[in-house]
Amino acid sequence: MFENLLPEIVAIAVRAGHAIMEIYADPAIAVTAKADDSPLTQADLASDRVIGAGLAELSLGWPVLSEESAQIAYSERRNWQRFWLVDPLDGTREFIKRNGEFTVNIALIENGEPVLGVVYAPVLDVCYFAARGVGAFVKRGNRETETIGVRTHAPGEPVKVVASRSHSDARTDALLKQLGRYQCIGMGSSLKFCLVAEGAAHLYPRLGPTMEWDTAAAHAVVKYAGGRVCDFKGKELQYNKADLHNPEFFVLSAKDQTLRALLEP
Repeated sequence: MFENLLPEIVAIAVRAGHAIMEIYADPAIAVTAKADDSPLTQADLASDRVIGAGLAELSLGWPVLSEESAQIAYSERRNWQRFWLVDPLDGTREFIKRNGEFTVNIALIENGEPVLGVVYAPVLDVCYFAARGVGAFVKRGNRETETIGVRTHAPGEPVKVVASRSHSDARTDALLKQLGRYQCIGMGSSLKFCLVAEGAAHLYPRLGPTMEWDTAAAHAVVKYAGGRVCDFKGKELQYNKADLHNPEFFVLSAKDQTLRALLEP
């Protein structure tokens, strides 16, 4: 089923990206603030409309939880066995900065696990996508689709760490010092996950707050590329919790026990 569904979701993400780019082309981007003071643009809303319509056209009957509809009560969604989890514009701050490092994220969650994910970066025209039983892939512009996989850190090699361009803190800096030799790669949005998924980085540590829609699609890409998205105890992130906040987490190869040990508190 997922093999046939994945191209449909990629197409929806690309259409949403085109809607974002129409607004991105406007030199005066209007920005408002949500209740939590995070920024909101017309691009977030336009992308959300495209994704909602596209998923409805599939006539699968699965509910949708989007960043823009996050007020759905847990009493309603607690019994959802399968649903779409959407961030129509991940990296709104990157969008406002016009650095191109923002994405459209669409994930399918089944019993708390991401089983399909699409991450599309419209400015870069790069799409990462993955599904259970299918694998993980990247499509860059008009180039051929490539299979991707995580890379385990080799002893003596500097640890390649991907970090947020918009969020940094002293705790993350202290954690990185535990690694010994490391190289830091700055990146925005869920593209940080994807750099680990394709083997361009060994590690992405996130010690700041995130929400489930921020991570679900890219989590699927990492998972089916051979990686893990886990908390400090090594437990994989779960979705559709009563509280939609994620715990702090690490993204790395599922087989990289040596690197995992370096991250112990």
